[in-house]
Amino acid sequence: MEPLLILTTVPDQDTAEKLAHALIEGHAAACVNVLAACRSIYRWQGAVEAVDEIPLLIKTTAANYARVEVIVRALHPYDVPELIATPITHGLPAYLDWLVKETEKHD
Repeated sequence: MEPLLILTTVPDQDTAEKLAHALIEGHAAACVNVLAACRSIYRWQGAVEAVDEIPLLIKTTAANYARVEVIVRALHPYDVPELIATPITHGLPAYLDWLVKETEKHD
């Protein structure tokens, strides 16, 4: 199983908590870090935007990316949420084993 680190941002703490819990309860992610607010500056539909957002670090596997995307799209208030995945190429083997076990399908 290829471990992934997925990044998204949400507009507020309530959305961050709701999304994190849904990902964990659905076994789509092993761990979600809800970080402190940050300022995002970007261009959207021709205008420069500057907003406060809450970053989430989602630890999962490549096999679970599609489930993460479905949950994020269902619960995220943005039309086009940020969703970026990067492979985890190195890590403590015991942690990576735990990550895989926590994201295995549960019936």
